[in-house]
Amino acid sequence: MVKEDAVLAYVGSTRANLKQRGTFITLEGIDGTGKSTQFRRLVSYLRRSGYRVRATREPGGTEVGEQIRRVLLRTSGHGGHRSRLATPGPLAELTLMYAARAQHLEEVVRPALERGELVVSDRFNDASFAYQGRGRGLGTEKVKTLDRMICGRTQPELTLLFDLDPGAALQRARGRDAHRNARHVRFEAEGIGFQERVRDGYLAIARRAPGRVRVINADRSPDEVAREVREVVEAFLDRRASRKRELK
Repeated sequence: MVKEDAVLAYVGSTRANLKQRGTFITLEGIDGTGKSTQFRRLVSYLRRSGYRVRATREPGGTEVGEQIRRVLLRTSGHGGHRSRLATPGPLAELTLMYAARAQHLEEVVRPALERGELVVSDRFNDASFAYQGRGRGLGTEKVKTLDRMICGRTQPELTLLFDLDPGAALQRARGRDAHRNARHVRFEAEGIGFQERVRDGYLAIARRAPGRVRVINADRSPDEVAREVREVVEAFLDRRASRKRELK
């Protein structure tokens, strides 16, 4: 009887946590896919729909994270030429990413999820597997080691992966930064080969996690892409709401 009571108590607490916990959605993709534009449109749509949304980004999302972001996004060089700023090596870059992520989780993501909010992040840990694991050639094991320690069970429930041919994405990204008179060289300055490796890394993640990752064809107008994003997210949230009702 004591054992049965303990099991029932555990099941009850688990159901309560599932009902109260928020939802974690991430957007991913190589530079130039229009991901950040779609991120802003999705957040605006969800807020108009009545959701309590915590919008955030990586690297960044906190004061510490934004400082790390500035270091990471200004230290790559065109055509192998380094900037005057010291450039972290691949492993240092990875650990800086996870340092920013640890602060992000502690200050933003986990508290918002505990409050039952809908967290929408412009990139999260899939970016490390794609950019540092595949793009920088570190492999998945080093990234997994840090991810288990830093992220643990806090993982996205739905990931929208914006996919586009790297050549087209690179042209978009360069045009965007030229239009903004960007002072700092971004990841796209690594060139087409780097972007291709990162895209391969993202698509490998999508194949491993088809239930979580939805690949979005980004080679369309922003309105067409936004329409599919809304449909995918609405269907996901409806399924999640149905599961919650079943637990009551």
